[in-house]
Amino acid sequence: MRIEIICTGDEVLTGKITNTNFSWMAQKLEDVGLSVYWGTTVGDDRHALLEAFRLASARADAVIVNGGLGPTVDDLSQEIAAEAAGVDLVLHEEWLARMTEFFAKRARTMPPNNVKQAMLPATAEMIDNPIGTACGFAVDIGKARFFFTPGVPRELRRMMEEQVIPRILARSGAPSAIYLKRFHSYGLGESHVDQLLAGVETLDPEGGIKLGFRAHYPQLETKLTVRGADRAQIDAKLAPAMAEVRRRLGNFIIAEDDQTLEGVILSALTEKAATLTVVETFTAGQIAARIAHLPGAETIFRHGTVARHLDSLFDVSLSAPLDQATTEAVAQAARAHTGASHALAVLIELDDGADRIDFGGTISIAIATADRVEFRRSRILGGREWVRLGAVELGMDCLRRFLLGLPVVERIDFEKT
Repeated sequence: MRIEIICTGDEVLTGKITNTNFSWMAQKLEDVGLSVYWGTTVGDDRHALLEAFRLASARADAVIVNGGLGPTVDDLSQEIAAEAAGVDLVLHEEWLARMTEFFAKRARTMPPNNVKQAMLPATAEMIDNPIGTACGFAVDIGKARFFFTPGVPRELRRMMEEQVIPRILARSGAPSAIYLKRFHSYGLGESHVDQLLAGVETLDPEGGIKLGFRAHYPQLETKLTVRGADRAQIDAKLAPAMAEVRRRLGNFIIAEDDQTLEGVILSALTEKAATLTVVETFTAGQIAARIAHLPGAETIFRHGTVARHLDSLFDVSLSAPLDQATTEAVAQAARAHTGASHALAVLIELDDGADRIDFGGTISIAIATADRVEFRRSRILGGREWVRLGAVELGMDCLRRFLLGLPVVERIDFEKT
């Protein structure tokens, strides 16, 4: 199936906002085995929109149009869709009633111009939007089925997942069941993981398994897209592939599916009835920011200390270069000072000079409990932001490994020996 995505709006075309909707939609479609052949961005111009719709209708099988479903004069998607389809715009009474109720529940009066959002092409199929006033719809234009979606990201994502993707899959003739299994790893580069997982797709001789990657430093997402006639067949195909991925990537898998590294850490601390204090330099408090806000962290996260300069922390003098004894002393002092059962210290010594590709930092990590201390040192190059992101992830991964009984020190692809 040949799919095109059309994103509308002057603010998108001129670069005033970053078009994250396109990348999210394309990725979601790829995850279920559907490929985007064309991506088009069009401003709020009637002639340009009509030309884009007609061009897409001649070359694509399915077209997703994003944006232009609002109540203002520059929201043109419904009107141009009706013109391209050769039908009239008509008032959709059900959606008008839904919008009226939407405003009433919020003790607001619906402005008259919102009625525009209930005007749909006469032949359109309404696509539900349970969290907004922009009515999605589908309509045939030429040989293509067009799916019109709102520009607000949270409304778009829910509509795509619940309404649009299932409709496109049904039209594509794809197997009735598709499942996406995701593994999140830290410490291995994309090309390295590709080599490690060579042959995993061939575990299903029928070709029902597709291996894919999404790199977003410092993590890597490894995806197994599995097709089958039903869930039972998918599970049978998926089981050996999952086992092989887990075996080959081993301790570098930090989470699976919707899990996060910080969520895994919090769960491990909760199971141990443990508490945590964190000391971090140069990271701008990003370790604390990823853990402290999680549900349940209010009983686990005891304290976070953020420092910018290496002078002293918890009455421990920090002399450069940092050594193991000093880093461990900081972690032990932080634990004693805050009364937490576990302390994580991530201390960074940056190179001198301007930011550049060979700019780096030395990261000293210590994890302390009442009766145990673990230390890890690493050097990362690549620029200030690369060092900061790497230090955050490495520190959290060391804590994960410590809590799960895994080796805290295991060489990663991103460090320089």
